[in-house]
Amino acid sequence: MKNIVIIGGVAGGMSAATRLRRLDPAASIIVIERSGYVSYANCGLPYFVGGVISEQSDLLLQTPESLHDRFRLDVHILNEVTSIDRIAKQLKIKNLVDGSFYDLPYDYLILSPGASPIVPPLPGIERALTLRTIEDVTKMTNAVIAKPNHAVVIGGGFIGVETAENLVHRGIKTTIVEAMDQVLAPLDPEMAVPVADELRNHGIDLRLGSGLASVDETGVNLANGERIDADLVILAIGVRPDTTLAKAADVNVGPRGGIVVDAFNRTSDEFIYAIGDAAEKSDALDGESVLVPLANIANRQGRVVADHIMGRKVREVPTIGTAIVKVCDLVVATTGWNEKRLNAAGRKCVILHSHPGSHAGYYPGAESMMLKLLIDPDTGQILGAQGVGHDGVDKRIDVLATAIRAGITAPELADLELAYAPPFGSAKDPVNMLGYMADNILSGFTTSIQWNELAGRMANGAELVDVRTSDEFTNGHIPGAINIPVDEIRDRYLEIQKSNVIVHCQVGQRGHTAATLLQELGIAADNLDGGYKTWVNSPASR
Repeated sequence: MKNIVIIGGVAGGMSAATRLRRLDPAASIIVIERSGYVSYANCGLPYFVGGVISEQSDLLLQTPESLHDRFRLDVHILNEVTSIDRIAKQLKIKNLVDGSFYDLPYDYLILSPGASPIVPPLPGIERALTLRTIEDVTKMTNAVIAKPNHAVVIGGGFIGVETAENLVHRGIKTTIVEAMDQVLAPLDPEMAVPVADELRNHGIDLRLGSGLASVDETGVNLANGERIDADLVILAIGVRPDTTLAKAADVNVGPRGGIVVDAFNRTSDEFIYAIGDAAEKSDALDGESVLVPLANIANRQGRVVADHIMGRKVREVPTIGTAIVKVCDLVVATTGWNEKRLNAAGRKCVILHSHPGSHAGYYPGAESMMLKLLIDPDTGQILGAQGVGHDGVDKRIDVLATAIRAGITAPELADLELAYAPPFGSAKDPVNMLGYMADNILSGFTTSIQWNELAGRMANGAELVDVRTSDEFTNGHIPGAINIPVDEIRDRYLEIQKSNVIVHCQVGQRGHTAATLLQELGIAADNLDGGYKTWVNSPASR
């Protein structure tokens, strides 16, 4: 009989435990969890703070009792592993209720300790609350019920913006402090600007570009000298893998600070596995180690480890880091690498922006979204994608994430047969349109420039031609542009200089038409990718 001990529950640990039981009815499966809860939906914690999820019991997926009744798992909550003896294959465990210690042997050990909130060593930081466990959410909810006048959330990442939104939902004046010059680091700058606008439109004050210096009894002090009064301070600047036990047991820890594992999630000790937020993952694009603290990856790793321990065949699957977050009335989603990361790695890419509707424009209720696709210029490989909008963003990112996993190239997106009816999509789905756009650019049929290249090109004498209608131009335009509507180009093309020409419309489609018309007329023109709508949402317009 196999004797398997799992350190840590929640997504990865409990997925491993239940899968092991399904594969081996006779195995001894023991779960050690230092908190009072072993299986809960930690992604739902901000929504409990905001009262969107009204009952704490709704967050609790399983209890030690229910896990024993259904799976005959032996779950020890409020117990903490203090050391691992790899030679004897034995754990030293402290009962946190009575303070006693006991030893526990294992044949296989699965490390699923998760990650811990990053708490910088700053004056007064102990006053700040973090949000990671049920105990954390209880403490934060009690603070919210006390009706603070003003809350400050330190960190503009996924958890930070979710928490801020939910504090506002509770009627609490809220400020987000973010050391970077944008919220949501996985987004590129022009995709993050609409998110910042959305937060401000919902009453959330943003302080970007300055980090936290200290916390005191009545507020926070920023590194740039600003002070913000705050009754409630919440720290959401990120998490780091909990590798305390691994390091103490001399299990290898990698360059990203997580536990090093192989394709089967084995550590440097063949009898010890690591899963979830504590383990480093292999990136699908370059094969390097990455940290991706996502529940779906942890769940799959738990299954992989269980299968491997039980001798089943396991597929090696690197991560592409697909993620989504609700920001007030917006949906924000990403997959793969962003442009910033590609540039830092020195990797060339072709960039496409589009602003399609969520479904057919003639059917009521269509919502505009903003999509960005990053493509290898030589192979057409999809390197990453981002989406910001309302209805339909999630399914487009899911299709693009599936395409990345399947090795479908960007031009081949045009070939996908996607479900279409006017209430749900368009005959040319936004994903198909990205495929057509990619084919045009990669084949050399048309050329484009990006929003952050425009100022430099115009400074070097480029002429910018706005091909929208005169009414659109009057309602807002890029400084220095001349207005020649696309339908007037054949009659007015002599007004355009013969070289160094850039055209643009609202979202890029009429600009593409204008560029091809000018090409017929002997004028080579670049299309401003994503048009006026991308430029106006970018830092270049601010």
